[in-house]
Amino acid sequence: MVNEEKFVEDLVDQDDDFSKWYNQLVRKAELADYAPVRGCMIIRPYGYAIWENLQHHLDTRFKETGVENAYFPLLIPQSFLTKEAEHIEGFAPEVAWVTRGGGEELEEPLAIRPTSETIIGHSFSKWIQSYRDLPLVLNQWNNVMRWEKRTALFLRTSEFLWQEGHTAHRTFEEAEERTRMMLEVYRALAEEDAAIPVIPGRKSENEKFAGAVRTYSIEAMMGDGKALQAGTSHNMGHNFAQSFDIQYLDADGQRKYAATTSWGMSTRMIGGIIMVHGDKSGLMLPPRLAPYQVVIVPIWRKEKEREAVMDMVDRVEKMLRGKVRVKVDRSDNTPGWKYNEWEMRGVPVRMEIGPRDVQNNNVMLVRRDNRAKEPVPVEALETRLPELLEEVQKAMYQRALAFREQNTFSTESYDEFKEIIANRGFARVKWAEDSAAETAIKEETKATLRVIPFAQPEGGVQGKCIYTGKPATCEAIFARAY
Repeated sequence: MVNEEKFVEDLVDQDDDFSKWYNQLVRKAELADYAPVRGCMIIRPYGYAIWENLQHHLDTRFKETGVENAYFPLLIPQSFLTKEAEHIEGFAPEVAWVTRGGGEELEEPLAIRPTSETIIGHSFSKWIQSYRDLPLVLNQWNNVMRWEKRTALFLRTSEFLWQEGHTAHRTFEEAEERTRMMLEVYRALAEEDAAIPVIPGRKSENEKFAGAVRTYSIEAMMGDGKALQAGTSHNMGHNFAQSFDIQYLDADGQRKYAATTSWGMSTRMIGGIIMVHGDKSGLMLPPRLAPYQVVIVPIWRKEKEREAVMDMVDRVEKMLRGKVRVKVDRSDNTPGWKYNEWEMRGVPVRMEIGPRDVQNNNVMLVRRDNRAKEPVPVEALETRLPELLEEVQKAMYQRALAFREQNTFSTESYDEFKEIIANRGFARVKWAEDSAAETAIKEETKATLRVIPFAQPEGGVQGKCIYTGKPATCEAIFARAY
């Protein structure tokens, strides 16, 4: 008999304490650890491998839309940040400053970038002279620093990794098209690669990015019913162009201000993957982003069986190299320990190879998402395994989508709205865009307006706003959020 004892008993149950479950799992699965500096994190190799895979998929999607990568400095002069008043006001509480260098006081304090609109705006003003220089479509993969008071690994840390895209265009309409295009890239990445269903739409005036004319986001529901902003795209209009004098000579001979955009997705997406897909046994990673898609566990009871089993393991590993991301667990731990360990670490498919499998020239495939077992002939593995991984990918998306639908409620009653929020679900309500009412709801319920979905009722919204009683102009999603 295989040792079936549980090795994840010290992982608290999600239903008892979701936050504690999350924090324990991030460290137990060796994704990340706390850094000596408050609010910062150390991303361990297993966690960084997820980021590398996410980065690869996203970068490929970017380049398909004409994006080019560049890099801009970490340090930003204070004078740059003060040029766009709304922008600096929005970020002022989170900015970390460098005031000394080489033992001497700096003439001008330097901000450790909280985001790069200002320094990139400065560069754009030098590079853009004619309409022929437009559009300029750049992205950088980098780190940023925001001095957060309350932090959680991956979800909200003072320093984090992300990509930030920045573009300049001839017209507001062209900038709007790019802004929406990049949000669609994020939606595709979230749903097709991370298997996370998201709601794309527009942010309210209260929730939009500091300095933006419009902000769009994709919102995802976590396993506890809370929301996570998984990616944002901002149309800056002419605001930054006017502040940084980004002008160009148009074809009609007139000098005009460019319209700019910015858009970003960060390592918080890893936190989203953990919280959307994880269960009481640990991580459940979507095959497209998992560091290892398959883990091979050799099994034998007698030492004389070992050589034949390992010969077959080596043969299968060699066959699969370059076709799937495969890991062989060659440790001396028991098979039961290995099963639980790799289940906790979320590997999509476990492959068991024992003496009987050697005799039959079969392997046993075990899915992480539903634990279904399937014997597969070795000669069929190269075909069947990629198919199975895609089946797991789609099943994980459908599972998450069903959970979101079960926990999203439409209501026209504010009392019922408060119950939905208290029970940590999404509330879809009729809404008359009112910043004061939005603030009042946040104070009363701790819920924020997450997104005004693109998908609105055909023929427009009929009825009254759930809070003000004014004629509703749209439907909106409210929820408590990370």
